[in-house]
Amino acid sequence: MTDFGLKVRMAIVGSILFAFYMVVGLFGLAMFGTKAWPLVLLGLLVLPFIQYKIGTWSATRRAEEMPEEGQYQEIHRMTESLSRDMGIEKPTLMVQQMGVPNAFATGRKGNGIVVVSTELMSLLQRDELEGVIAHELAHIKNRDVVTMVVGQSIGMMVGWVAYIVYMMGDDRSFGSIFVGMIISNIAQMFVMVFVLAISRYREYVADEDARQYIGSGEPLARALEKISSGSEGRESTLDDSVSALCIFNADRGLLERLFATHPPMEKRLEKLRQ
Repeated sequence: MTDFGLKVRMAIVGSILFAFYMVVGLFGLAMFGTKAWPLVLLGLLVLPFIQYKIGTWSATRRAEEMPEEGQYQEIHRMTESLSRDMGIEKPTLMVQQMGVPNAFATGRKGNGIVVVSTELMSLLQRDELEGVIAHELAHIKNRDVVTMVVGQSIGMMVGWVAYIVYMMGDDRSFGSIFVGMIISNIAQMFVMVFVLAISRYREYVADEDARQYIGSGEPLARALEKISSGSEGRESTLDDSVSALCIFNADRGLLERLFATHPPMEKRLEKLRQ
């Protein structure tokens, strides 16, 4: 069952995102007139779906499907077993060189994808890798990946609206383009604050789910420690939007910590080892 606290947070944030969504719709009606409501409604329905598909493709475009034989056979077996225990369909497994040891999940229940880096598989022992897989499957089970992607989509739309509104009221000088872009980014970041409220909590929930399904939090705790130390001094090849979905995302600067997608590593390890 999905964590009750996560359900409540997703419901609250979902309502807030829906309100932003309606603002975008009202702006569309103001721009094109009330008679164009079928076109505006179609755009509101189609745009998130298109962005969701593009986001999934973008996240996995460098990954290759993981063969079911050879060195990957054991990973497929553990994923099948964990998926069965969690009551979800086995997701598509993919492998990718990420520059750092990491893994992420995308997609939804019944159509999920788990991408594991080659660096991660060479670093972890079997039980540690099982903990990471269980963590990623928990994200698919809890449907929080969809909320993250849809939230990013709505944030982008709100950013577009802010940019257009500013440009409509400005004399459109060369400098106003940059000012408009700054305002657009601020508006998008404002929306993302609510999405990040889910992002940090969902990592705790996925850690706890993994601990329950593998029987102990210690393997995942060791895996996180190895991933953290193994990422030091190495450059990730992942985009920021994909890094937000990963099991580990190093947020070092002050602004990065303020808008962190993941909770502090120390707290995650403490909870796993309680």
